[in-house]
Amino acid sequence: MPTAENLAVISNTESAPPRPRLFDEVRRRLWVKHYSLRTEQAYLYWIRRYIQINSRRHPRELGGTEIERFLSDLAQRHRVAPSTQNQALAALLFLYREVLALDLPWMENVVRAKRPPRLPVVLSRAETMALLHAMSGREALMAGLLYGSGLRLMECLRLRMKDVDLARHEITVREGKGGKDRKTVLPERLRPALQAQMDSARAQHARDLEAGFGAVSLPYALARKYRSAEKEPGWQYVFPAARRATDPADGREKRHHLDEGVLQRAVRAAARTAGILKPVSPHTLRHCFATHLLEGGADIRTVQELLGHKDVTTTQIYTHVLNRGTVGVLSPLDR
Repeated sequence: MPTAENLAVISNTESAPPRPRLFDEVRRRLWVKHYSLRTEQAYLYWIRRYIQINSRRHPRELGGTEIERFLSDLAQRHRVAPSTQNQALAALLFLYREVLALDLPWMENVVRAKRPPRLPVVLSRAETMALLHAMSGREALMAGLLYGSGLRLMECLRLRMKDVDLARHEITVREGKGGKDRKTVLPERLRPALQAQMDSARAQHARDLEAGFGAVSLPYALARKYRSAEKEPGWQYVFPAARRATDPADGREKRHHLDEGVLQRAVRAAARTAGILKPVSPHTLRHCFATHLLEGGADIRTVQELLGHKDVTTTQIYTHVLNRGTVGVLSPLDR
């Protein structure tokens, strides 16, 4: 016969909620802190890799020695870049501080990798035009926005219909890097193509509505606050994906934006077609936007605002890649 004391223990055990799994708790804390999906994926990857390398021991059993060894292995054996090493460290510090709530002394002594300053790759105006002319259709429009408006790749893909003002030649970037909003210029040359793309996106949205779908993911709790907003045309993406997909947040079928790999592959192919030997990516077009504006006499503060840089010193790096030498000095040979 179980005693009353044993019955109380059993009752308490049954009523106690199950302890959340480590990775579920990491996700929850990332959501509470409003970290982006990309950051969530990166942090989970590094935490999982850290645990696997340490024989699947729980992080509570590990400490500064294991972290130092893990980071050193990344640098020495895997030859990762300093930025990658620092990302792995940031993930582990988040795990210990925010998830496990361990404020250990060795945390402050973990050495971050020094990231040497790098000059951005910038194309000449002729190279930029050759690259854009080697592209066509939707990809050419997106590349034109990166160059003509200074958008980042994901800012372009996440652009929603309501944030394009064709009449005022203006684009509003929502939640750019650092969670900041900003306005930037919409090139007149792209207006007809952008209007056609938005008309195509509206037609696609109308077909989704007829099929019983038509919803899109909304930031934060807007879907609960504005029940009908997820199906309104203004919230739809300017560059929607070809197929609907299941939203992991609520399990419903929605139409997301285009995958970033589409434009990345198109830019690489165009660079080969144009015979450009420099390493070119979509972000290169944003560097060209800033550099060519400064070459044309634009004020550096204006360029800073258009790019969404927090500090003007970040924008100043483009003064080192202008078309007259590394520091804007005319070579004596050219005199």
